[in-house]
Amino acid sequence: LTFATFGYLLSIIVISLVPLLGQLVASLLMPALSVGVLNACRAIDGGRKTGPDVLFSGFKSNLQGLVVVGGLYLAATLVVLMLVMLVDDGSLAALMRGEDMDAQAAADSSLGFTLVVGLVLSTPVMMAYWFAPALAGWWKLPAPKAMFFSFYACLRNWRPFVAYALGLAIFAGLLPGLVVAVLGLLSPTLGSVAALPVPLIILPIVFASFYTATRDVFGLPESNPARDPAALDDARDGD
Repeated sequence: LTFATFGYLLSIIVISLVPLLGQLVASLLMPALSVGVLNACRAIDGGRKTGPDVLFSGFKSNLQGLVVVGGLYLAATLVVLMLVMLVDDGSLAALMRGEDMDAQAAADSSLGFTLVVGLVLSTPVMMAYWFAPALAGWWKLPAPKAMFFSFYACLRNWRPFVAYALGLAIFAGLLPGLVVAVLGLLSPTLGSVAALPVPLIILPIVFASFYTATRDVFGLPESNPARDPAALDDARDGD
């Protein structure tokens, strides 16, 4: 699984480096690459071996729908970013540009409010995308239906997903960030070296959690072969 997630990360980075259209293409192909990693999780769960080609297996299953999922997710993300910029007083934009901001300047700015607005607006987008690649790739659902049922599943199971999101933020974001920051204070070089393997450690865990969540909420295609979206209304409650 580590090799699959490394290939996923490397593919996204390499495609993004292509001038002009690289980042757009990377966003459109991200769901298909995600399905490849989920297929690796599925094979491991079934006790089967996988090869390097598993990363691109998502391109063989409803690629058009997966690309549309990527496009809709990108468009929704851009809309959220535009709305956040409307309430930003320049503080968030400065941070995104990598500019330094002291504690007093941060306290005097509307940064906290801007971040809350961004969180509120981006949460429905993340809910709509969460299961969408798997639904489009495994059940061959059209992109809008895949995103609708993803949102519905997250909404129906909101309590476990809130707990999951908090756990993910703490153990995949806050704690590794603190460790790297402390090491960086001791030695910038040590901090940089420590930061390198973090994605390779965190990403497999995150994708494995995506897979188990999909399996627990929707089942797997062979155990739930119906591709009629109405059948997905019977998604199990994860409470």
